[in-house]
Amino acid sequence: MPRHDFIAYIGRFEPFHLGHHAVLRRALALAERAIVLIGSADAPRSARNPWTFCERAVMIRAAMGQDAARLTIRPLIDHLYNETAWVGEVQAQVAAAIAESGHEGPATVGLIGHEKDASSYYLRAFPQWDLVDVDQVAMLSATELRQHFFADDAGGANLLEANVPGAVFETLQAFRRTAAFSQTADEWRHVVDYRKIWAAAPYPPTFVTADAVVVHSGHVLLIKRRSQPGKGLWALPGGFVNQDETLLAAAIRELREETRLKLPEPVLRGGLKDQAVFDYPDRSMRGRTITHAFHFDFPTGPLPPVRGSDDAARAKWLPVAEVMGMRGHLFEDHYFILERFLGAS
Repeated sequence: MPRHDFIAYIGRFEPFHLGHHAVLRRALALAERAIVLIGSADAPRSARNPWTFCERAVMIRAAMGQDAARLTIRPLIDHLYNETAWVGEVQAQVAAAIAESGHEGPATVGLIGHEKDASSYYLRAFPQWDLVDVDQVAMLSATELRQHFFADDAGGANLLEANVPGAVFETLQAFRRTAAFSQTADEWRHVVDYRKIWAAAPYPPTFVTADAVVVHSGHVLLIKRRSQPGKGLWALPGGFVNQDETLLAAAIRELREETRLKLPEPVLRGGLKDQAVFDYPDRSMRGRTITHAFHFDFPTGPLPPVRGSDDAARAKWLPVAEVMGMRGHLFEDHYFILERFLGAS
């Protein structure tokens, strides 16, 4: 007899593998329905997040066969620098799934997962739900499976086939024939080559960057990235800090190099409104990268001309409201940087 009315299962499922499959089978043995919350649901497609929310939902339903009828699959939005907002998002999505099911009366809810390491701390963030701890299936991780997937060699394909449900493997093979695969595979190769450069370092390097959030008359200045990683995504002007400059000087230099913004430096410095550090450990696929963002604000006046240059294929002033709706089209954590300074839409 099922112990719960619902069991929630949180994951990114990039891709959905046999370990995920085993956990979900266990959830359905203990509950009438399972609520699958797919994390990073609106993240831009990248080598770390190759598949969209809809594509991952299709994988899960195909892998679960007839049991898919007992699943409710919902998107879970990232909140990298606001854990309370993320917890609230989980709570809201579980409540919406229960309401959607038509369940009447109080519902008993469980949260299933495996406390493998520090990354599993979130399992203790929901004391109102019973924690169902399950053993981890001995197999390759999703990170390792993505590496084999993009390596695109016969051995890797065999390992992939052995570690994901058959329906998922077929979906992944079909994905290889798309332009999206070519784009993400190119990014993956770039990141691998980039990391090789630093492989001989005596310890993993920490990179320091500076970004400029320039707001003028209700518009934000963004660039479109010319190269990998994140080729074609919109981003804040910014880049690596040189050895002989301050963080603010680096932000202003990168801003001018990438956008050709003609505002004099004293004017820029006079418009500095705020600054903050963004240090989420996995914010960049290139490695540990800490960025310092500077918010420049100019309330009124005509928009100064800009032009993409250096690492930027394009530079453009975009309305604040439009930018805050571009969550899935912004590089790395730049949406969350903008959210910090400008507020959510």
